[in-house]
Amino acid sequence: MSTNGYERTRHYIGGEWTSSQGTGVIEVVDPSTERVIGSVPRGDGRDVDAAVAAAREAFDPLVSVAERRARTARAIDAMKARLPQIAQTIRREMGAPIRIATTAQTQVPVAVAEGVLDALDGFEHEHRVGNSLVVREPFGVAAAVTPWNYPLYQVVAKVIPAIAAGCTVVVKPSNEAPLSVFEFFDALADADLPPGVVNLVSGSGAVIGERLAAHPDVDLISFTGSTGVGMRVAQVAAATVKKVTLELGGKSANVILDDADLATAVKVGVGNAFLNAGQTCMAWTRMLVPESRYAEALVLAENAASRYGVGDPADPATRLGPVASSNQFDTVRGFIDRAIADGARLITGGPERVREPGYFLAPTVFADVDPQSELAQEEVFGPVLAIIPYRDEADALRIANDSLYGLSGAVWSSSDDRAIAFARGIRTGQVDINGGRYNPRAPFGGYKRSGVGRELGSMGLEEYLQTKSLQLPI
Repeated sequence: MSTNGYERTRHYIGGEWTSSQGTGVIEVVDPSTERVIGSVPRGDGRDVDAAVAAAREAFDPLVSVAERRARTARAIDAMKARLPQIAQTIRREMGAPIRIATTAQTQVPVAVAEGVLDALDGFEHEHRVGNSLVVREPFGVAAAVTPWNYPLYQVVAKVIPAIAAGCTVVVKPSNEAPLSVFEFFDALADADLPPGVVNLVSGSGAVIGERLAAHPDVDLISFTGSTGVGMRVAQVAAATVKKVTLELGGKSANVILDDADLATAVKVGVGNAFLNAGQTCMAWTRMLVPESRYAEALVLAENAASRYGVGDPADPATRLGPVASSNQFDTVRGFIDRAIADGARLITGGPERVREPGYFLAPTVFADVDPQSELAQEEVFGPVLAIIPYRDEADALRIANDSLYGLSGAVWSSSDDRAIAFARGIRTGQVDINGGRYNPRAPFGGYKRSGVGRELGSMGLEEYLQTKSLQLPI
């Protein structure tokens, strides 16, 4: 049993912290120590039904834009007040280095939330088309099922636009990193939202997630996670013809053209691949390099990887913490072992545990990776980078697009115009041009098996709105 004060015994339903109707708890393990640090309730279908009923009762399709804005602003302010504690919780529940927990893990969600508020202020809620008045209305009761890799960001990217759109929402957090989500709901409880606007139920995906996807009183479900589970969500949700948005896996290509600043492109690319211990859906995990510069790129990548010191997440100097769980540790090691067996050349790192206790792996770089191999095709979700040579620009584009996924990517060139022209040919949802920074107000989402729908900014807000046409007599 944990003695660290992270035991959460209640769900948040109808504006109150409510005892779970399920039995048992889900223990949360600090992946840097392998010790239990807390627990959350293992809810069941009755908890889901209660949360959905509270959300349905609270839903007002005629809620004013002014009221929606006020709710959103209060939620953001309440979240900001709790960010220092949330950052420390994320450090412990998923092993994020404190330098990441206090920046990408918590400050990016603030930027995302503020981007939604700005989008709401500039949004055209109704307009005329001939004799029709086209109006945008709240979609209804939304369900949000979120993963563990960026626990606060993933929830904020769904809950804040849902509130701004006038929806009510039921959240199911991940089992690996739910504690920070409970703390976010502590903030929402401080925000004076009407009872039932936001609700939280924890438990297994097979129980809570399935029930939300199937529930006849849920109008929309937004899921972020693996492609396999996303397919299941869509299948179950189809029985009630609810709207489904999916943000799924990625295997993004970082394409370095022959005229690029190679040192910068490799350095930034390695950092992107290893951010959050590689547990980022939009990570550039395939580095495509021209054959003429391949040997040089391998040296640069090895040197860059050596700067990612593995260590205690509480140490501000640590750049690479553990992977988030025992299961993830075994999964990533399996990918590394199979890549070696498939003939990829290990440049640095490997499958060995590099620090005990904890689920620590070294930053790992492979060369001579076959574009058709498992390592080049499947999402590893760990600190593993595959470097692939290409012959010419056409070959690079073919390799970049030779994937079931299409979530993110990058292109590097001495000419922005050349990089943009190449990026237009990549079938993916977003592409960074010569290190262009992440924009929390721009649409985020994938092509192909990386998902359906968009999050962030105005397009993220639109996902939670219905469209109605009123045909006028004049």
